[in-house]
Amino acid sequence: MIAGWKEDKTNSLTVEQQLDAYIALYNKCIEKHVDKMHIGLHICRGNFVGSRHFSEGGYDRIAVKLFQSLNVSTYYLEYDTPRAGGFEPLAHLPANKNVICGVVTSKFPKLEDKKEMIDRVTKAADMVAKGTGETREKALERMGVSPQCGFASHVLGNALEIEDMKKKLKLVREIADEIWPGQP
Repeated sequence: MIAGWKEDKTNSLTVEQQLDAYIALYNKCIEKHVDKMHIGLHICRGNFVGSRHFSEGGYDRIAVKLFQSLNVSTYYLEYDTPRAGGFEPLAHLPANKNVICGVVTSKFPKLEDKKEMIDRVTKAADMVAKGTGETREKALERMGVSPQCGFASHVLGNALEIEDMKKKLKLVREIADEIWPGQP
């Protein structure tokens, strides 16, 4: 994506300047509401026909600005495939912000292994805790689990049937119940 950005001669900003511009725009749009609402943001790499995407790579390059400059309360992040990178960027998440780890894919019907997903969420919690100096348990209080994106990101949807979607959502609930027993 970055190589393509640099090759496109119509871009008048650097990638870093464009990120700053996006953050400033988001902050301007929500500035009158941040004290009244809990605002969340999903970072999407795109889901298109045939479960294709347009972007890949970890959050490493943008984590500091994303987590520390963008005035949202919760980040909904994709962590379902290797294209999302590792959990290390979560060490930059401030103690007053939350993250929802999208470890269950909405792109393909194969059901993930519940234990493996629980392990992934706890590894993410360890990175959040490392960044703030808190315990894993305290970090988990600011976290959640979800599918990585919606099941119908476009008119044709992804390569899943309705029963696949139901199984995925049931799995998300089971993961949440095991990590956060008794929570809604």
